[in-house]
Order: sequence, then C-alpha cells, then structure tokens
Amino acid sequence: MKNLLWYLIAGTKGGETRGRIIYFLRKTPSNANKIAEILGLDYKTIRHHLEVLEKNSIISPINKGNYGAVYFLSEFMEANIHIFNEIWAQFGKK
Repeated sequence: MKNLLWYLIAGTKGGETRGRIIYFLRKTPSNANKIAEILGLDYKTIRHHLEVLEKNSIISPINKGNYGAVYFLSEFMEANIHIFNEIWAQFGKK
C-alpha cells in the first residue's frame, strides 16, 4: 500500500490532485461535481482522477454510473489511512 500511495501521490504528475481528493473524501464523501467545486478544478479533471483512484482500490463509488455517484474511501484505504497521512504530511501542498 505504501508503494502504491507514493506512486499515486508523489510519483506522478496528478499526484497532488489525487492527494487533495483523498484528503477531502476522508471527512466528506461527495459526488464528482461537488469535489470539483470544492477543489476549484474542472469536472473532467476530477472524473479522471476518481477513475485512477477507483481502479487502484483507493475509493469506492455508490450508485456508480449515475451522475450523482457518491465517492467514499474504500475499506482498504480506511484501514491504511495512516500511510496516506504520513505521505501527505511530507508531500501535500494544501
């Protein structure tokens, strides 16, 4: 998990955005539109990063396929949130 999170957050161009999404979803499960609004990013950008995070089992959607699908941290991510916290403390910019 540690290697995966380092790659997704610190090792790729969109890592900061993915970290911001994870950080936000820890406290506030939301749909893509709300995430885009809160983070001040384009909806399509958010959708791309949500797909990357879902593919890597970091987040889980409810009502997938619907415009209003709500995203939560996956159980796998919840169990390893301390690893994210360590990485985000070192890398996170916001």
